[in-house]
Amino acid sequence: MVMKKKSFSIMLAVLLTLSVMLTACSGGNEKAAPNTGGDTAKGAESEAPMEIKIMLPLNTSETPPDTIKKELEKLTNTKLTYQFFPADTYEEKLNSSFATSSLPQVTYLKNQTTFIQMKDAIKDGQFWEIGPYLSEFPNLSKLKPEILNNTKVEGKLYSLYIGRPLARQGIIYRKDWADKLNLAAPANVDELFEMAKAFTEQDPDGNNVKDTTGVVDRNELTYGAFKTVSSWFGTPNGWGEKDGQLQPEFTFPQYIDTMDFFKKLRDGGYMNQDFAATSKTDAVKMFTSGKAGLYIGGSMQDIDSLNKDLIKNAPDAVLDTHSMVAGPDGKFAQWMIPGYNNVVLFPKGAVKDEAELKKILAFFDKMMTPEVSNLMFWGIEGVHYTVEDGKAKPTDDKELIEREVKGYKDSVIGESETNGMYEPYNVLPGRIHAEELLLENVKVGVPDPTAPLDSATFTEKGVELQQIITDATYKYIYGQIDKAGFEKEVENWKKRGGDKIIEEYNAAYKK
Repeated sequence: MVMKKKSFSIMLAVLLTLSVMLTACSGGNEKAAPNTGGDTAKGAESEAPMEIKIMLPLNTSETPPDTIKKELEKLTNTKLTYQFFPADTYEEKLNSSFATSSLPQVTYLKNQTTFIQMKDAIKDGQFWEIGPYLSEFPNLSKLKPEILNNTKVEGKLYSLYIGRPLARQGIIYRKDWADKLNLAAPANVDELFEMAKAFTEQDPDGNNVKDTTGVVDRNELTYGAFKTVSSWFGTPNGWGEKDGQLQPEFTFPQYIDTMDFFKKLRDGGYMNQDFAATSKTDAVKMFTSGKAGLYIGGSMQDIDSLNKDLIKNAPDAVLDTHSMVAGPDGKFAQWMIPGYNNVVLFPKGAVKDEAELKKILAFFDKMMTPEVSNLMFWGIEGVHYTVEDGKAKPTDDKELIEREVKGYKDSVIGESETNGMYEPYNVLPGRIHAEELLLENVKVGVPDPTAPLDSATFTEKGVELQQIITDATYKYIYGQIDKAGFEKEVENWKKRGGDKIIEEYNAAYKK
């Protein structure tokens, strides 16, 4: 189905109900020598600066100053105009800009979900295909083929990706509470439940008041606790094979087992009762206030920021990370993302011809040099970070980094293996542990088999239909419907377009 602007506007409006946690990852290799991008940089200093307008979501409360931008312009011989819009309302701005044909030359989306919704517009020829040009750029050509493949539309490449570790999720927990109660990191889902129960009932903070809870969760099935725990129960990642056919995850018994687990947690009072109405911000506040012991899902790399705010309220608190939690069958599994959390597109309405497109791609090629990627990800050496043992150590002034660097950090193309930026110099034991666990997660990682596949019906109705399952999942956990009621909603999903999605994915899967 070809996507028209009106239908896209409706679909993006639906996206406003979603809350997706996307946090920048860290990592890299120890390359630091500048790579000028080969032929793309020759003669750059003698040419007039290339003017480029860039639109992207802002995950901080304030628009960053021009500190990083000015240095970036010097390194890339460009004149840049950044159009930052708050992440919480970014889809709305993207929607209106698309509807009025006013998207800039470089348009970042918000996340994978937004990208899926943009596919009809891509098929409709409204964005430049860039695949044929990548081989002309020495740094862009380093991007991982397997991840590029996950972003293709009908076999063609239109986007560059912002890379992320394949499986960052796990548990951030109060190790000081666990030590006090003689609890080890949970080896399986039963021990996870018992830890949540103990953190609620056994006064882990020692104030003789029953004011703690085990798990704090938020209104997000994917990046909250649910999907991570679901993968431990053995639920497929999005879709899985059953009787030789791809079927959605919520048709598998392990999905029901996961709902039972959370229902038991909630019924026992071992998690925040109103989690389905709790924002990420409020969930983080609950954890950093010292009243919750388990923060599950998201990224284990968030431990740095959580620790910084937690010790303000509980100076003696100690956090650690964990992810190897076995399911009822004794096996380990981790769901994986397709290797990116966002992409950037190049609208034909803003990029007038092939020559201009190549100049913009040359800018991105320079962005993928260690010198530029370090600037955008870490900031200015000596101001925002120092180099120790060949790694980047952020300054203690976290507010300065948040204000001046974060807005640009979220737009770095590729990942450390491809752009050469520094690895982080970590000092927090829990963060060092998290980096080790990221590697372990991939060893038991489960990909989504539909990531590189296309379904026109999913593109058109996927978000709308997913809301049926999301609502039914919450209702089941809250005790408002039983298994029969949940299965009735699954049938509703199928009748309203789900059967067609299953048919289309299976047709593409078998090609």
